[in-house]
Amino acid sequence: MLIGVISDTHIPYRAKNIPDEVFDIFKDVELIIHAGDIETKEVINKLEEIAPVVAVLGNMDNLNLNESEVIKINEISIGIIHGNIYPRGDTQQLCYIAKELGVKILISGHTHQAMISEVDDILLLNPGSPTVPRLCDPSVMLINIVDDSITAEIIPIGFCKCKSIDFARKHLK
Repeated sequence: MLIGVISDTHIPYRAKNIPDEVFDIFKDVELIIHAGDIETKEVINKLEEIAPVVAVLGNMDNLNLNESEVIKINEISIGIIHGNIYPRGDTQQLCYIAKELGVKILISGHTHQAMISEVDDILLLNPGSPTVPRLCDPSVMLINIVDDSITAEIIPIGFCKCKSIDFARKHLK
């Protein structure tokens, strides 16, 4: 299953719209995950024109969304949060949250910086922001789940190299 992951779009308050390139990148996805700071339901509606959307509440959102979600794909449980922690992006705290949710993969946002990190057999993913990145390039993420393995890839919006990781079967059991 191919999944598009996006976060921190901040539309319309910090950006006018999602860049067209994101829709090209997500054209073949079967699911879209938005890790919060959406700000308007129209963003979800626009993404739903491509694929079903699972979204969580960000610290800037006033939407009827949960603060966390756990989804299961091919027996792989994936946690989704915005990541309202201090300091932002603290991997130790993200690991604790993953353990509390009972997942080996945790998707978060909030930092506006893309990340693929493996800590204590937990895969931590952050797609960054396609509209208001912080000290980095705008980005989204693609996740491909085949059987019981996962590949995550940061996709810069514009011209940059991609970073990817294969999360081996041993970590998912």
